[in-house]
Amino acid sequence: MSYQSIEFEVQDGVATISLNRPEVMNALSSTMRREIAAAMGALPEGVRCAVITGKGRAFCSGQDLGDKASAADLEATLRDEYEPMLWSIRNAPVPVIAAVNGVAAGAGANLALAADVVIAAESASFIQAFTKIGLLPDAGGTYILPRSIGMARAAGAMLFADKISARQAADWGMIWETAPDGEFADRVAARARHLANGPTTAFLAVREALAASAVNDLEAQLRVEARLQGGLGCSADFTEGVDAFLEKRAPVFTGR
Repeated sequence: MSYQSIEFEVQDGVATISLNRPEVMNALSSTMRREIAAAMGALPEGVRCAVITGKGRAFCSGQDLGDKASAADLEATLRDEYEPMLWSIRNAPVPVIAAVNGVAAGAGANLALAADVVIAAESASFIQAFTKIGLLPDAGGTYILPRSIGMARAAGAMLFADKISARQAADWGMIWETAPDGEFADRVAARARHLANGPTTAFLAVREALAASAVNDLEAQLRVEARLQGGLGCSADFTEGVDAFLEKRAPVFTGR
């Protein structure tokens, strides 16, 4: 499948989606939103991790403000274009890494935060820029941020629209880790290989359990854990993991 605004490649079980509009800092056009959703929804067999990153000096500057058609009806644009893109990431059949190589602003920041894990170059930054143009944060930002950094920090980030450095984002718990710019690509590749070689079913169960914990009380969450663990206990990867532990060797997971 050919794409206009992203690049898509697969290597060693890792699918990499690169936002490819560097001339506009990878601003999200209608085409890009559709192509991200299409690529995430049609991962080839054998892919066991997906990475989303940006070409050029930015990860994603957010909504393409020159796209007048999208701005004409923001509610419809969010419902018909942003939501399918975000759900394609949140419901991906494999773990998803956002490799934030530069600025992630507005919907671009929240696109990154929709991934399972966010790794950022030290020079990268995050900006909830929406109030600068008279809007409120969307693309899941008002859901994800308070749950990751707390209500006070989320409110400040959204009301003041201050730039948050990658280091500060890591310190706050917004993202998983940062890496020096010169080591960033290697760090992302190593993390992606770890996920691609790991127990995919267990990784997806972790995602499901964490999502449920946002609304469950302890009693309900214990039931979720028991249900998911019961299924994992019957998996080939659990058998392999135990055998490898007892035999003092590295496990070879198949994702089943």
